[in-house]
Amino acid sequence: QVQLVESGGGSVQAGGSLRLSCAADERAFAFSMFFMGWFRQASGKEREFVAAISWRGESPYYSNSVKGRFAISRDNAKNTVYLQMSGLKPEDTAVYYCAVMNSPQFSFTPSTWNYWGQGTQVTVSE
Repeated sequence: QVQLVESGGGSVQAGGSLRLSCAADERAFAFSMFFMGWFRQASGKEREFVAAISWRGESPYYSNSVKGRFAISRDNAKNTVYLQMSGLKPEDTAVYYCAVMNSPQFSFTPSTWNYWGQGTQVTVSE
């Protein structure tokens, strides 16, 4: 089982910024990790894709709702992926989950991702 440790959630006013971090343990690479990404789930809603990055250096992926406001990056030496969130809106309020995909074929569908973190709450107030 691959362990993913998230940090950086919290409460912020609209227009503010937060940075989420997710560290993957070494077993993620033993299982041929291809992508790390972020999903979110608001209360009463389904989990949705936010952003993802390839460990092979390909262009990152973003949902339309966060494009231009969020930026995903990685630190290979630390096995860590970051999500810099700027221009936050109340509709960004959700539990944010880090995830790992072992397949080289990218997918936005949560059920196709292999490992998940415990989630971190992000709350954006008016």
